[in-house]
Amino acid sequence: MVFLYSLAIRLYGLLLLAVAPFIPKARQWVAGRRNWQARMAADLGTDTAPRLWVHCASLGEFEQGRPLMEAMRRQHPHHKIVLTFFSPSGYEVRRQWPGADYIYYLPLDTAANARAFVAAVRPQLAVFVKYEFWYHHLAELKRQGVPTVCVSAIFRPDQVFFKPWGGFFRKVLHQLTHLFTQDEASAELLRGIGLTQVSVAGDTRFDTVVDTAAAPARELPLVAAFVADGAPVLVAGSVWPPDVEVLALALRHWQGSLRTIVAPHEITEAHLQQVEAVLPGQVVRYSQATTASVGQARVLLIDNIGLLRELYRAGSVAYIGGAFGKGLHNTLEAAAFGLPLLFGPRYQKFKEARDLVALGAAAAVTTAEENEQQLALLLNNAAYRTELGQRARAYVQESAGATGRIMQAAGQWMSE
Repeated sequence: MVFLYSLAIRLYGLLLLAVAPFIPKARQWVAGRRNWQARMAADLGTDTAPRLWVHCASLGEFEQGRPLMEAMRRQHPHHKIVLTFFSPSGYEVRRQWPGADYIYYLPLDTAANARAFVAAVRPQLAVFVKYEFWYHHLAELKRQGVPTVCVSAIFRPDQVFFKPWGGFFRKVLHQLTHLFTQDEASAELLRGIGLTQVSVAGDTRFDTVVDTAAAPARELPLVAAFVADGAPVLVAGSVWPPDVEVLALALRHWQGSLRTIVAPHEITEAHLQQVEAVLPGQVVRYSQATTASVGQARVLLIDNIGLLRELYRAGSVAYIGGAFGKGLHNTLEAAAFGLPLLFGPRYQKFKEARDLVALGAAAAVTTAEENEQQLALLLNNAAYRTELGQRARAYVQESAGATGRIMQAAGQWMSE
């Protein structure tokens, strides 16, 4: 199985090389890993400070790892933090994040790459966020005696680890020193396959969003001018084209009494034009708006990155994108600000979404008509909308604290 795994990894790398000239993300993936050993040697060669290595698949996992890195920085200021990403979606956005000392792409998971990478980083502790169980890197960390933990982990019974033929993948998990899971159900699944180094800590993302909601508001004059008339505000975050199609009916129906902020998940010209076509002449792009012109629009189209979490502060209701495609995007940022939520039907893999639906603080919709009906229930009854928003906020606040629990346990592996 190790041979087959290694072969598959190498074939995957070759495939990305082949498609890189044609696919921008593949091109970034390849270019970001070029000459990685030389770059790391130049960065790390003379730095003798103890190091913490945190690995995230992409941007969502970064948000789960972020509060832990910030806590490590406060409690262990002499440590250097090495942050790695697998996906360009994370690396290209956070490559300049000041909370880490060194930021790299994780090299392809071959035995040789793992030996070289771990030798270069020399971490005192390695942290993998949520998943990303790369066999060779984990094996090398264990071989070198580096404590290695997984945080905010969540598992489902249908995953390969729990299948009769999943022995190799169970072996990968057994290389971890400890797994901190989001919930008891995940912990029980792991104990059922013989893993004892497991504890329930919760999801570190709750800590981030609670801190964000409690922080002073960021000054956004364009947003303030857009919502100045006091009309209800729908914030549609991380939306894809199918989400826009579902939203279109409601936007047309409510265009005279609703203001909508739309933040596409991917800012491409095609996606921006799709939103503009929903309400012709009434959509203004953030980059082109002025405080004078923005008040005349019904839709404020966000065509940059880094604003979304702050935009929820201005909202009355949130629609979260992604659940008509591969999966739902971050619901916690909106919930932390006390917004009732709407999203598409593919949310079952996300515990927080299931919890919010069970609380009545969120609703899943399958059609444009259903979305319009759910939105009407919220917009026509301010007291009802407020009550559901309070449920969402309370859920987030009550679920916080994972970072502290992990940090308390991590003390056994960290020293100055």
